[in-house]
Amino acid sequence: MNEMVTIPREEYERLREAAEDLADIAAYDRVKADLAAGREELIPSEFVDRMLGGESPLRVYREFRGMTQSALSAAAGVNRVQIADIEAGRKSGSIDTVRKLAAALRVTIDDLV
Repeated sequence: MNEMVTIPREEYERLREAAEDLADIAAYDRVKADLAAGREELIPSEFVDRMLGGESPLRVYREFRGMTQSALSAAAGVNRVQIADIEAGRKSGSIDTVRKLAAALRVTIDDLV
């Protein structure tokens, strides 16, 4: 059954804006709950800006975690030279290598590629 209701344009706009505000508040609450539960992590803008500027995500996340290439190598079980090559863009690394690096950095593979 198609029922229609007619309301003034101002009332429609007010209701639409209220619905958008409610959606924003709900999204904020979800992120806040995820952060409190440890399911979400915020990355400072300086690190995001570096990645957006074309810097290697591997290098950025490694430095964000406060790790040296040697420390990441030990944590991931990946040769330090491979890490240096990936960060410099000389090589991309195998899926297995990137998976190990992502696990050691506590990020997804998508974050690194």
